[in-house]
Amino acid sequence: MPRFVILEHDHPHPHYDLMLQTGDVLWTWRLSRLPRIGDVLDAERIGDHRLAYLEYEGPVSGNRGTVIRREQGTLTWLKEAAGDLEVRLDGVDLRARLRLRRDETGENWRIECVA
Repeated sequence: MPRFVILEHDHPHPHYDLMLQTGDVLWTWRLSRLPRIGDVLDAERIGDHRLAYLEYEGPVSGNRGTVIRREQGTLTWLKEAAGDLEVRLDGVDLRARLRLRRDETGENWRIECVA
């Protein structure tokens, strides 16, 4: 079963990294805060990460700050199309569906967190 993790990251500024396992990588988005049911958040798609981040906490190589795991669990892919994703998260505290959509420019993402 695929997994997810949300890491608190203090570099280059405080934010959260939402990481969703797909195959042997973690698709990753930068968020301003932890998602909660009812939220609609802007998200920045950043580079894929290694699966090691599902378990890792501590300093990030290259002097890129520190990460602390704030949520983790399993995920179910409900929809996977270019610019339109939906997953079911079953985490320790967060049990919700996340809808991730690109805007019309294709550059920006919005995440909607629903029960």
